[in-house]
Amino acid sequence: MSDNPWTDRIVGARMTVDQEFSSRIANSEFSSQQWSLIMTATEFEIEHPDDPDRARIVANTDKVEQIIPELDNIQTGMGAMGGQGGGQQTGSSGGGFLGSIKGALGLGSGSGDSHAEQQEAAERLAQEYADELQSHLESNGRWESVREAAADE
Repeated sequence: MSDNPWTDRIVGARMTVDQEFSSRIANSEFSSQQWSLIMTATEFEIEHPDDPDRARIVANTDKVEQIIPELDNIQTGMGAMGGQGGGQQTGSSGGGFLGSIKGALGLGSGSGDSHAEQQEAAERLAQEYADELQSHLESNGRWESVREAAADE
């Protein structure tokens, strides 16, 4: 169980949204393995839970920055195994073996720019997921009880 009882109430909803959101991930720059890591580093919060008109689920992505370098390792590892990610490689130096050689020789783009772009994309996608989750809860008549549980914390 988590430290947030309201999050415990939405486990089933998250599983449904995960399935519905999988096509969005497939069309993104992240593989499903990379997305799983991003979601592990993302915490969901309800802003303004006491105000029904302003309350909304937000993705707290403060920890995502810490896992961004690992996203490249996942992509490189998948390329080495002959696997393919759900989306495109985000670094302009290319992916797989050739990309890692270019990076080692300093011929690829700076990882700082690539990492900043990955972080922005991860944060944007995590918030899209949060919006989808809230929409799902609203359409199933569960949003108010979840919001109230968050307000009681």
